Amino acid sequence: MDFKREASPIEHSNDTDLSKRARLASPGPDIQPANVERGVAKIKPEYVLPKQGREEQNDRPRQRGQNKARKFTKVHDTVKLCDAVKDTVSSCPLGDKCRFEHDLNIYIAAKPEDLPGDCPVYAALGRCPAGIKCRWLHSHFDKSTMKLTTDETKIKASEGAQELNKISRDVQFQLQKKKVATPKSDIVIPILDFERDSNDAGSKDYKQNTRAEYTESRIDISEKKPFDLRGKKILSPLTTVGNLPFRRLCRTFGADVTYSEMALALPILQGHKGEWALPRTHTDEVGGFGVQIAASKPWQATKATEILAEQCEELSEINLNCGCPIDLIYRSGAGSALLDSHAKLERMLRGMNAVSGAVPITVKIRMGTKDNHPTALKLVSRLSAAGDVAAITLHGRSRAQRYSRLADWDYISQTAKIARSAAINVQESTSAADNRSRAQERPWFIGNGDCYTWQDWWDGIDKYGCDSVMVARGALIKPWIFEEIDQRRYIDKSATERLDMIKKFANLGLEHWGSDEYGINNTRRFLCEYLSFSCRYVPIGILEVLPPRIQDRPPRWRGRSELETLLGSSDSRDWVKISEMVLGPVHDSFDFIPKHKSNAYESDV
Repeated sequence: MDFKREASPIEHSNDTDLSKRARLASPGPDIQPANVERGVAKIKPEYVLPKQGREEQNDRPRQRGQNKARKFTKVHDTVKLCDAVKDTVSSCPLGDKCRFEHDLNIYIAAKPEDLPGDCPVYAALGRCPAGIKCRWLHSHFDKSTMKLTTDETKIKASEGAQELNKISRDVQFQLQKKKVATPKSDIVIPILDFERDSNDAGSKDYKQNTRAEYTESRIDISEKKPFDLRGKKILSPLTTVGNLPFRRLCRTFGADVTYSEMALALPILQGHKGEWALPRTHTDEVGGFGVQIAASKPWQATKATEILAEQCEELSEINLNCGCPIDLIYRSGAGSALLDSHAKLERMLRGMNAVSGAVPITVKIRMGTKDNHPTALKLVSRLSAAGDVAAITLHGRSRAQRYSRLADWDYISQTAKIARSAAINVQESTSAADNRSRAQERPWFIGNGDCYTWQDWWDGIDKYGCDSVMVARGALIKPWIFEEIDQRRYIDKSATERLDMIKKFANLGLEHWGSDEYGINNTRRFLCEYLSFSCRYVPIGILEVLPPRIQDRPPRWRGRSELETLLGSSDSRDWVKISEMVLGPVHDSFDFIPKHKSNAYESDV
């Protein structure tokens, strides 16, 4: 890949004529002028709205903090149809003993009126898995024969497009009963325990003893899959919003690598249905999909890794989360708590690598747990030398920072150099046979933190020496950032294009969660979660100074159209209104509670 920096024009999409894009020269350099107030996005004067006091806005003080006890209502049909007959072909094996409805006429009569338009799932796949339960039933149902219809042409065109990494009910049941065998882990875990006990005892010879134990146990660590993250556009693991439909959306804009939401190792081992939904992927992600797990003990991480590698047919890597700052995770000894236990973390990764078969093991860390006391340099040196991980991602913040203040890219750059030099030292000290056995000379080093523009991404490679840059919140705010990275220019998406993108997400959500009442409700909920981030986007065309920065907040502004203004609203009521534009009217019981209390009140715009 050619990493040479090019000029930075803006690609602007006009609402009135999307086919004609005017390419404008960028008015600003890589660094904003000194007279620009830090933390403030400077808006062109014609789009800035007058300031208002809190009393004028809502006549009440602004709420702060998070709604931590959010609950979401699950919407179900009034008459509950048996799943066995929803396709009008199968019959229920339980017969009269089944407590659900089997009469299609009774169910259809009780259903709410169909939503207008065609079923998005049927339009994409040529069939609708929701069957009779679909809210767009009229588009694929013959009332005269009471049969569902299919489009064989579309079915053939979509052949092969499916969700992967689904665990069978039988395996899930066996996990719940603790009957799934983990033969590799059963050999490795005692050795990891031996390492721990020897280290605690202060034995100088514990490393030699452990190597002997490995040899005697005849552990055969398979050669890993080819693994290359150099110059790849990477979407970070994201809580809640990093679901399968959002990842597929980012793929359409050019993301090369995506990750599951963080899954907890212990619930994975216990066969929890919700946790096993997280490793699911789609054929769109094949070749660049990793599952991220969190664990507090080496045995948990080792066993979860073995089971994931065995049960999931499509995995490019298994990533260990060592950066999650959430109190619940930290206090359990997982996430960023591992940054204070380097020896334990090394054992954990060594165990994961030993049982993962051909699947590479990677790790994501932070600078450390405390401000002004970074430990990542030392940790990365150790991990690079150990040779158990294929990639290391460093988020340039401490656990104490959470997401406040800017990420420290100078520290990321120093750590990147350490990763390279540590690997070189290992190469020089090991034999030629050992070197030949390693599929990769050193772990790929990925920078992470505040990447919001194509310039930020390329700086991470050209200026700070990373192999690639992981994009997190920047992708939540504007998923087309991967498109900008490819083209090395800002793309001023019009409001109409952005609404089409929202509709695309909704359609992908219906494919994933279903086009019945339950699936629409789920899709709407996660769409509102996504809109809580995308509303932060300030259109490039109304900015007075470039480049934009992820931490900057604009004054009150209006868009170039009513739709653009609506898409920029931070009022959760407006997010629900936008969802109605693509998913139809909300159900009476639907009530979206935003994560942040400040978004729960009416907007003043």
